[in-house]
Amino acid sequence: MSKERLARSSYNKWIGGVCGGMADYFGWDAELLRLIWVLLTIGTAFCGGIVYLVLWLLMPQE
Repeated sequence: MSKERLARSSYNKWIGGVCGGMADYFGWDAELLRLIWVLLTIGTAFCGGIVYLVLWLLMPQE
């Protein structure tokens, strides 16, 4: 695991770089994290979308 600070990815992003930044920080596969995020968002009545927007606003750019 990388112990650098958690930040949005500037090179591994689709929308805001939140999943790419989290994947870099935890050493996970970004595509798998995005798939899990979408499934959880759909399964929780789109609460994941709200969490994504909050993280997008709070996480600094890399």
